[in-house]
Amino acid sequence: MRLISIPSLSRVTNRSMSETSASILAIPAYRAAQFRVDAGANMGDNLGVFDDLVLDDVYELRNANAPRRLSVAAFRDGRLAVAQDTQMGAVDADLHLDCSLTLMPARGANVEALVAVEVDAEGMIAEIYLLPLAPLKADQGYTLVKAERAETRRKLAQIACVSFSRGTHITLASGAQRQIEDLMVGDRVLTRDDGPQAIRWIGQTTSRAVGALAPILIRKGALNNAEDLVVSPDHKLMVYQRTDAIGTGVPEVLVRARDLVNGSSVVVQDGGYIDYFQILFDRHHIIYAEGIAAETLFLDPFTEPALPADLLSQMRKPDDARQSLPFVETVKGQLPKGDAAAILKEASRR
Repeated sequence: MRLISIPSLSRVTNRSMSETSASILAIPAYRAAQFRVDAGANMGDNLGVFDDLVLDDVYELRNANAPRRLSVAAFRDGRLAVAQDTQMGAVDADLHLDCSLTLMPARGANVEALVAVEVDAEGMIAEIYLLPLAPLKADQGYTLVKAERAETRRKLAQIACVSFSRGTHITLASGAQRQIEDLMVGDRVLTRDDGPQAIRWIGQTTSRAVGALAPILIRKGALNNAEDLVVSPDHKLMVYQRTDAIGTGVPEVLVRARDLVNGSSVVVQDGGYIDYFQILFDRHHIIYAEGIAAETLFLDPFTEPALPADLLSQMRKPDDARQSLPFVETVKGQLPKGDAAAILKEASRR
């Protein structure tokens, strides 16, 4: 296949991921061969790169299987690569985020998607991936109504940003509760790890509450929270264990909201649209949302494109502004089998 040339992304060769720290993001994806043009100018062809796309082509998902996990590593120099914990792609192969698409199905709401390209050591296309931001259905036509490169990295950032939903009550430095949409830059918020801190930036996005962006509802009391809490799926919550229920050897652990889903007290809130808000401080902090200790936005190569350019240049000055929190992060395999939320809640009481 031909050489791939993607503007704005520099290529880095002969660099192992073990030699350079990277941020990792797992995204549901399909191979291009699974998404083929059923009618239009490119009829019979698999999904291609931006220069090959033709608007009004109608695509069809040829395989009813669920998407597989594409694990992506992002580096400070702009490089993207296939990460270790992946179900597809060659580990450490370069990835280029080629473009974003808007697909109009025969029935239902439009689907946003990203196109990523894996290249080999010679810069040749090895594989093309479709990363849908909402579920796709097999045997249904999807008309390509928009393709662009300009906002692609920002859309990836929206997936990576940890967010609170509209209406979430945040604890201020005074102890008062204020809904997140009423907060302002400069407001002082109570942090668990560093006392009162001033907000540097507040972001807001409205997304379809489906697929990779479907929020997690933590019902009132599930983790001793005062009210229902709705957060983005990869949002990390801090749980204090009086007894070591998950065998980490430390009392304070960070747990992803999606890993606590049990179908009752913690559920995926799928459907409709959701207003997401991101809170940024001078560094990564733990704050209180509906009484639960939860992380704020962490700046890394995935999330940085979500910020205004002038603010990002300021935030990049002190290297320690992006240091991670001094708590143990868990992965799903470390959590106890069964209802992890109930077990952690009980461990916090004993």
